[in-house]
Amino acid sequence: QVQLVESGGGSVQAGGSLRLSCAASGFTYSRYCMGWFRQAPGKEREGVAAIDSDGNTSYADSVKGRFTIAQDNAKNTLYLQMNSLKPEDTAMYYCAAVGGNWFCRGRPGRVFEYNTWGQGTQVTVSS
Repeated sequence: QVQLVESGGGSVQAGGSLRLSCAASGFTYSRYCMGWFRQAPGKEREGVAAIDSDGNTSYADSVKGRFTIAQDNAKNTLYLQMNSLKPEDTAMYYCAAVGGNWFCRGRPGRVFEYNTWGQGTQVTVSS
């Protein structure tokens, strides 16, 4: 059973940076997508970035050039480096995973396409 645990959220001022981490355990997929999603109050959960088992990455237009997704396979950890943060980046951030790497080709994927989720970590950006 795959388990995902996020960490690294916090409060920063606009223009600042944060790095989120997602520790995965029980991961046995040879082909997979791992992604970061976020949900702001009153809004739907949206895909932010994803990486597949071949190392291909995809991003939402709103974060391109500011966020970078990466994985450390030796540590079974997924990262999201967030730079130049804006108040509109304020949200609960979730790590997600699914077996198969076609879900995240060219796009982070949709919520219903992922079957394993972490509990989330809060990111708050003040102006």
